[in-house]
This record gives sequence, structure tokens and C-alpha cells, in this order.
Amino acid sequence: MRNSIGPSLSLVVALMFFALLMGPCRVEAAGAETIRVNGSGSALYIMKPLIKAYIKAHPGVRIGMEKPLGSSGAVKALLSGALDMVVGSKVLKSEEVARGGISREYGKMPLAIVTGEQVPKRDVTTKELEDIYSGHVRTWSNGEPIRLVLRPDADIDTTILAGLSPAMEKAVKSAHSQHGMIVAVTDPESDEMVAKTAGSLGTAALSAILVEKLPLNVLSLNGIKPSVKTLANGTYPLAKDIRFITTKKTPSAVLNFIDFIYSPQGRAIAGKAGILVTAGGRKGK
Repeated sequence: MRNSIGPSLSLVVALMFFALLMGPCRVEAAGAETIRVNGSGSALYIMKPLIKAYIKAHPGVRIGMEKPLGSSGAVKALLSGALDMVVGSKVLKSEEVARGGISREYGKMPLAIVTGEQVPKRDVTTKELEDIYSGHVRTWSNGEPIRLVLRPDADIDTTILAGLSPAMEKAVKSAHSQHGMIVAVTDPESDEMVAKTAGSLGTAALSAILVEKLPLNVLSLNGIKPSVKTLANGTYPLAKDIRFITTKKTPSAVLNFIDFIYSPQGRAIAGKAGILVTAGGRKGK
């Protein structure tokens, strides 16, 4: 059986959903407004510097951000009234739109190929990744066994990685069919497992490395380093979309925060956190 890291996704969602329901009300006794944010782990990384800057300019606002529910779990919580806004890569389903969900595109972040710091590797080719994930290559150049840290089959990181090439799609499927593989449910779990597992290889959002200063070895892919610049000029192929999701009932305090995120100051902060901002305004104008 696979070595799945942490509790099952359904249990995580249930526990976090309950915690959010039991969390503070939007208006606290002291009069401070609370904005409840959640989403995918990689997207929440970029929220940290944005929240810090916004609270500094608006000390009467409190922004609560719990451990990541994942895009799907967070959208469920949002539509149930347990959250005020969601940030992630998820494209809303028609039924979620029918329930009042509103998705606004913001930008993209590079998805990096990463290893533990001790792995003697600085660049990897698509062909090498195909051979590693298919199991044809099982050791690094120093003889150390390669330990893949996978994401669930339906995870966006898995889809993006598999999209590198037809052979890579087959290789990723092959890796997921093997017994005893490490499968990390959330972005933070994956980052942690890559960092602490000897001979590891996995993926991580560039924002995680820039914001959290994670002890990961970031590989260039076919000689191209993951960066906002290489994503913008089209030379780096792996990217995750960033969207903000609200509802028709979203309070004005939340919309003001989103306005800040889309403002020149917010865009600059996001850029330093590894985001290629492609939208011009809160509604993408």
C-alpha cells in the first residue's frame, strides 16, 4: 500500500471545516473585522506577505488563515459561509457557480522540481524525469536511492507534471501504481517530506521556497530555472494558476482586501513572492 502522509483528505477537510465553523465571528467584541481566508497550501504561502502589508496599513482588520483545506475543501467552506474568501488553483464547477461562487483570475506561479538539499543535482531534463518516474532510473549519480514524493492522482501538481510530455504522463501513472510510494496530501506535507527524506524528488511551488525559505534544492528544468521571468517569457513550462474565489454575499471589508491584492502595491508584493500577476484589477480588468 502507498505511504500516504498525514490523515486522509476527507478527514482533514472535516476537521478544518469544523474548526472554521467554531472560529471567531467576523466582527469581534473590540470592533475589529475578521476576514477568514483559506485555500490550497501553495497559494496560502503568497498570502502571508500580502496579509502582513495590509494589516500594517489597516490595523483594525484581522485576517485569519488556518492550515490549508485545499482548493476544493475551502470552496465548500466558503459556500457554506465558514470562509470569506478562497485562494487557489481550482476552476469552479457549474454547480458551485450556481450556488454563488465567483472566481477571479490573478496570475500564475512556477511549479518547481525539487529535491532534498543533499541530492547532488542542479538540473534535470524531461527525459530524466520520465525515466525516474517510470522506474527505469532508481538512483542518483552517487548511488543513493531516489525517493519520489508524489501528490494524489487528482491533485493539480500531478496533472501539471504529467503534462510535460506524453511519456511523462505514462511515467507519472506508473509511479502512482507502485506499492510503498510516498503520497503527500497537501502542499506543506509534500514540502516537509521532500526536505526530510533522503534522496527525495518532488515538486513545490516557487512561492513556498521564496516565502518560507524552505530547505529544498530547486532544480532547473532542461536548463531553465523556475522564476517569474522565465514563466513570463514562456521558457519555463510548469505553472499553477492563482484565483481568488468569493460569493455574491462577500462583505465589503473582504472586497477591500482583494482590491489591495490587485493594486500596484499588492502586485509588487506577489511578484516578490514568486507570482506572475496577469490580471489588472479586482475583476480582471
